[in-house]
Amino acid sequence: MSVRRLAEPAVQPAAFAFDQTKAAEVRTWIAKYPKGREQSAVIPLLMLAQEQEGWVTKAAIEHVADMLAMPYIRVLEVATFYTQFQLKPVGTRAHIQVCGTTPCMLRGSEELMDVCRSKIHHDQFHTNADGTLSWEEVECLGACVNAPMVMIFKDTYEDLTPERLAVIIDEFEAGRGDTVKTGPQTDRWFSAPASGFTALKDEKNVLKATRAAPSAPPPAELKPDAAASEPSNAARPKTDAPVTNPALKSPSDVKVSPEVEKAASAPTPKEDAVAADRSEPLVEGASRKRRSRTPSDAEVPSGEGMKTKAGAAEQQAAADDADAPATEPTVADAPSLDDRNRPIAMARPAAPDQLQMISGVGPKIEGVLHSIGIFTFAQIAAWTAEERAWVDGYLRFRGRIDRENWVAQAKALAEGGEEEYIRVFGRKPR
Repeated sequence: MSVRRLAEPAVQPAAFAFDQTKAAEVRTWIAKYPKGREQSAVIPLLMLAQEQEGWVTKAAIEHVADMLAMPYIRVLEVATFYTQFQLKPVGTRAHIQVCGTTPCMLRGSEELMDVCRSKIHHDQFHTNADGTLSWEEVECLGACVNAPMVMIFKDTYEDLTPERLAVIIDEFEAGRGDTVKTGPQTDRWFSAPASGFTALKDEKNVLKATRAAPSAPPPAELKPDAAASEPSNAARPKTDAPVTNPALKSPSDVKVSPEVEKAASAPTPKEDAVAADRSEPLVEGASRKRRSRTPSDAEVPSGEGMKTKAGAAEQQAAADDADAPATEPTVADAPSLDDRNRPIAMARPAAPDQLQMISGVGPKIEGVLHSIGIFTFAQIAAWTAEERAWVDGYLRFRGRIDRENWVAQAKALAEGGEEEYIRVFGRKPR
């Protein structure tokens, strides 16, 4: 980075003060920062000083430092670090910043600098004879697609040619800079492709007033092909894992042995652990097994083939699978339940409560509850101990309804919705 120094003392004014308009803006900027952090306004205040004087003077730096109770050196560090601050007098009508970074350089920024040298001054940071114009080379101005470009004060002029820049300089020199078109100097639309729009040509498709309107279904020939939309295995390494076995794809001409097919359909230990952590209800599928505990002797059924620990473990896994029917349970599946303790059912309302907001109730459990006439939080909140036991047995939950406190959750949701739930439990519902 080049060394940036303040202007010579001969051109420095003796004092500085914000005028009435800028002083009001200064107060607005300082008020944006918390008490004790007002020094964060140093950059906006220096910019206001530059807008007022045309450049940042030594007196302005000291004035801003005094206003923000900052050491002079701290404000001087900011002013000399950022190239947006002009430390020497610049043209009163235009200070032209020519982008010299690679995209603009490749598109002819050197020719633009030659125009500045011929029409303003051979060297940067020097004004013309009348003191109305000056120029400098700067780093990227952020519109690379519209290269080459220049910035004059706060406006950019893009897609320039040397001839067009010469006209712009003449207009500013004549005091007509406010009449010059900003942005691209061609018929390009902002940063759109030079050849014209290639996407979003119809503006009504992105307007708020029309984007919600239903659109016509796509023609049959444009509908996605289900087979073609399947994820690709291009990034998957070929291994012995079932997921990359071509025989497991459907349809497939490759035959697979029963052992491989069984290994592919069995849940992995990681899936078992996730299911156990989430306390998945047993009615949600028979393929999830709980392997995180070792059954005690009292839990292991007796019978033929149960003489060894391995046999006991296999029998326990089979029992877990048997407790998780693949279809929704019915009263006939649990003949030991006393139907006198069954909760009172109700007809399905027009808008049932979202029972899945209760921790422990998933989509399938919600469907089972609907099948026995449970549709609202108020119903669950009113369950007696006997009714909870009946539902727990019906779902084969083994005490889970009480462990997860369904009744208290439902009561909070029934009385005050999500806000009451958060107040009681300190977290959002599901």
